[in-house]
Amino acid sequence: MKAVLDPNVIISALVAPAGSPAKVLRAWVEGAYELVASPLLLAEVERALGYPKLRKGINAAEALALIDLLRRQAELMEDPAAPPTFRSPDPGDDYLIALAESAHAVLVSGDGHLLGMGPGASVSTPGAFLALIASGT
Repeated sequence: MKAVLDPNVIISALVAPAGSPAKVLRAWVEGAYELVASPLLLAEVERALGYPKLRKGINAAEALALIDLLRRQAELMEDPAAPPTFRSPDPGDDYLIALAESAHAVLVSGDGHLLGMGPGASVSTPGAFLALIASGT
């Protein structure tokens, strides 16, 4: 199974190490699924991790180590040129949908805009994704 993690999930994993996003990230490290990333996704994570309000709660060394791990271990794909089949109410999220579609992956997000796109869009909360990988489906 393949998954694209919304940057908010990746960042939440660092902010709350006991939460579902952190468990999703650990499941990837343990080999439960294949993580797909792209240059745009990695740039968004890096940019967000540099925000002063996040720097207060996230160790800089941990943030750098996570970015390095993602670059070395995730399946890196080019950012899709084609628009996604489903459009988000937030156009800034469309690249995530397109990446997940091109990789035939589940998009894991806590973003209400993405989660509310309805049937046909393969978007899952971190908790629901954990249940999905636990079931082996």
